[in-house]
Amino acid sequence: MSLPAWLNLRRLEGRIVALFLALLLVVQLASFGIIHASITHNAEQSLGAELQTGERVLRRLLEQRAGKLRDAAELLAKDYGFRSTVGLSLAEADTVETIKDALVNQGARVGASVVAYFDDQQQLIAATREGSAAFGSALAQIIRSNDSAALAVQGGQVYQVVAVQVRTPAPVGWVLMAFALDREVLVDLQALSELQGALLLQSPSQPWADIVDNLDANASTALRSQLGREVPSDGNLTLAGERMRARFVALIGGEQPLGVLLLRSLDAALAPYQQLQLVMLGLTLLGVAVFAAVSVLLARGISNPITALSAAAGRLEAGDYDTPVPSTSRLHEVRELAVALEAMREGIRRRDVLVNNLAYVDPLTQLPNRARFAEVVQHVLEHSPLPGAVLMLDLDRFKHVNDVLGHDVGDRLLQSVAERLRALCAADNAVLARLSGDEFAILLAHADARTASEAAVAILKDFERPLQIDDETVDLGAGIGIALFPEHGDEVGLLLGRAELAMYAAKSRQCGSLIYHAALDAGSQESLSLLSELRRAVENNELRLFLQPKVDLAQRRVVGAEALVRWQHPTRGLVPPMQFIPFAEQTGFIRMLSAWVLAGAAQFARQAADAGLTLRLSVNLSTRDLMDQDLPAKIEALMAPLKVPAETLCLEITESAIMDDPERALSTLEHLHAMGFKLSIDDFGTGYSSLAYLKRLPVDELKIDKSFVMAMERDLDDARIVRSTIELAHNLGLTVVAEGLETIKAWAMLARLGCDEGQGYYISKPMPQEQFIDWMRDWQAPDPSIISADSQLAKLG
Repeated sequence: MSLPAWLNLRRLEGRIVALFLALLLVVQLASFGIIHASITHNAEQSLGAELQTGERVLRRLLEQRAGKLRDAAELLAKDYGFRSTVGLSLAEADTVETIKDALVNQGARVGASVVAYFDDQQQLIAATREGSAAFGSALAQIIRSNDSAALAVQGGQVYQVVAVQVRTPAPVGWVLMAFALDREVLVDLQALSELQGALLLQSPSQPWADIVDNLDANASTALRSQLGREVPSDGNLTLAGERMRARFVALIGGEQPLGVLLLRSLDAALAPYQQLQLVMLGLTLLGVAVFAAVSVLLARGISNPITALSAAAGRLEAGDYDTPVPSTSRLHEVRELAVALEAMREGIRRRDVLVNNLAYVDPLTQLPNRARFAEVVQHVLEHSPLPGAVLMLDLDRFKHVNDVLGHDVGDRLLQSVAERLRALCAADNAVLARLSGDEFAILLAHADARTASEAAVAILKDFERPLQIDDETVDLGAGIGIALFPEHGDEVGLLLGRAELAMYAAKSRQCGSLIYHAALDAGSQESLSLLSELRRAVENNELRLFLQPKVDLAQRRVVGAEALVRWQHPTRGLVPPMQFIPFAEQTGFIRMLSAWVLAGAAQFARQAADAGLTLRLSVNLSTRDLMDQDLPAKIEALMAPLKVPAETLCLEITESAIMDDPERALSTLEHLHAMGFKLSIDDFGTGYSSLAYLKRLPVDELKIDKSFVMAMERDLDDARIVRSTIELAHNLGLTVVAEGLETIKAWAMLARLGCDEGQGYYISKPMPQEQFIDWMRDWQAPDPSIISADSQLAKLG
């Protein structure tokens, strides 16, 4: 179950809502915390003031109680009968008893805990309680301080003591009254100030003790457990789970200090504010809800247009370049992004049309190319249950037209042929394509053998009419091969291959058109088998690199070698190159072989350099290699990891490879030459190259074909060809390599003619690369001076 977008933190909408809510919560929580702290601080300050006031109220209560006691004591001291009694001789027992009765009566009347009479020497005369002599210290304190009241501790009980002097009229003694300080004082204090309290007393070397308090039982127990020997401090404490604010009021110091701990409930003081805090919390929650709703609306106002733009980008990724990008956002930045995406869509759509034209349309004839034709055939094979046919057409004598009349006329010829075929195919609703060069293909989606043959005959009959191009009349002819589906195959490659096979058979038999049949495959099966085995040879490391030395004829030293490929077949043994190299050139597999030889040559060059040898290795390139626009980059990628200099390799190209497409060949050769590679024309003299065009090529070397070199010793014409080729090459600034050097006499003749390098069986046959370095170190150059070539050279004039 997926979360709503505004709850999904991975979505922009969720992040915006989360950010806004987080900011609001932080602000609200901070405000709530500050207000709470402020309320608590104010409450503590207010309670502190209340406790100070409570201290004054307590002292005032004690003064009031002392005043009442003093009035009662003065009343007794001024009583005539009491003064008459104390004026008698105290030695008489009746007198003491009379005084004691008076004390008891007065004490009962005012509720005093103790009433005593001391003489003027502060000696106890009579008292209402035994042990009252201890109050003498309190009497002495009152007399010393000239005060009428004091606090005294007697038997673990705290008393408030007052004393009044008895006069008759001369001073004769003191009346002392003591009232026990009990819970009533604290209750009165609470009634006046809402403060609670505890009367604390500390005996010598003992912790403080709670004498009396007006707390509930749990709080009282908690207080006693917290009392220690230290004087209770002002501040906060917790009793039975309730926070209290405390203030200690010292009443008596000395060995038995006495004080009152005043307490005020902080929780009770904060209780009125809790309602306010709850209201604030409710407002906060309401604010969060409202803010969340507004944030969701705002986030959707931002995220929905972005989501729409994301969907538009997804459509672009999927290849939909026709649906416009929406631009409905009110946000300036998002609207600008939408405008930019729309501009990008338009640009991509235009480029897509252009790329499709480049990828699927032949630029010369504007017909579908091979790739597009293959896609259409594949679609028909997958979706049409009806039989059909593929026709492949190849023009006759097109190369002759190109060579004689030029490429411009050849291009116009192809365009005219395309127009004728387009008109012929329009009625049959056929698909026409130009595959390559002068090859065309026609797809008849719903046709049988008869219909396909009739279409081929119609094309051949139309081609009987010659073409008029400028002032030139060009006769047309063609061979047409027909493959039917699904009878002859249900795969595009198989159908095209069999249609091409039938086309070549039709051209070779000069029968115009031919439908494919199994007998045509008899010769191709061996080729297919050989191609499959050749592919496995590369994968299974069955290829071997052989090297044939090249010698500087003047200095008589090895300067390089030609890299050659051999096939060590697991069952056929060492397969001769002529059995698989031409086939590899026909099928296009030659590119893989060339790449393998280039890699092997680069690796051997690295080994030779590491061994201290300076060699230049020559590698043959085929026509297909030279037409590959990526060839320079591929060679550089092979050599860069080995750190082999470019001048270490010499790339050999045949004349025919150059002249098949001179402009394209020139572009590739110039790129290779700029990279530093040496370039050589192989088998020079056997082709039909133009010397004017040859002069434009960035080559460094010519290789004289071995047929001339091997025959020059006995054939004067071949010797003249060799000499003129050497002179021509030198005049063009090129070095010359002679192939087919098989005798010492040929060596001498080539050296006298100024040939730079030689290569042939006399020097060495091609050898495995593993043997080359040892052979080179052991090789001894022959002495050509022992052979006289003057007689043959003299005939050259």
